[in-house]
Amino acid sequence: MTIYIESLSLQVTPEDLKQVSASGLAKSVAIPSDRKTGNVRGFAFLEKVDAPQKKTAISALDGAKWMGR
Repeated sequence: MTIYIESLSLQVTPEDLKQVSASGLAKSVAIPSDRKTGNVRGFAFLEKVDAPQKKTAISALDGAKWMGR
């Protein structure tokens, strides 16, 4: 199960997202960056282990302010 996360701080790291995910059990995190500049693009994909964890993470993060965004 993959969760799309938008409006992220440009300073976010994969470790930050793993820590803030509701249960802390992120299987993987992908933060795309711009090909030319290498800068983070402000969104990410968080893969959770199973569906109940996905719902918990979405509920916890939906509309949350984090790292200034």
